[in-house]
Amino acid sequence: MAAADVRAEQQVIERVFDAPRELVWRAWTDPEWFVRWWGPGPFTSPTVQMDLRPGGRFVWVMRDPDGKDYYTVGEYREITPPERLVYTDSFGDAEGNVVSPTAYGLGDDFPETTVVTVTFEDLGGRTLMRIVSDLPVPDAMWEMASAGWGTSLDKLAAVVEEGE
Repeated sequence: MAAADVRAEQQVIERVFDAPRELVWRAWTDPEWFVRWWGPGPFTSPTVQMDLRPGGRFVWVMRDPDGKDYYTVGEYREITPPERLVYTDSFGDAEGNVVSPTAYGLGDDFPETTVVTVTFEDLGGRTLMRIVSDLPVPDAMWEMASAGWGTSLDKLAAVVEEGE
């Protein structure tokens, strides 16, 4: 497993997993797998709703150690198994509505909605995953977000590397 390569100026996160691309794809697109890794470090993911089709919506939940839930909502724009996943990404509420980032204590300069592209490159039994956001987030928030992604991806690595 390679360390996360984070390029703040491009807001790209890359990670190599010691697992086949189909398994890493499944961990991103199957709710039963997704809840096993979604969320940074000590967070859990108690529920996930996914309508995995172009135009389908999702509600992903992260729960912090104190029991507070944080919702990510969006719409799938492109699904090309097992190579590419494109979706909108916003903070949300339990009903799946987009809410302002300020509701989560973020500044007015944080984008309300971004488009995220996740690609999965087959490396012959290993997988290079790349996460790219179309809009920059403020530098201080990017540092926190990339650290959160790093620990989330550590959990993803553990899930896919242990396999079925």
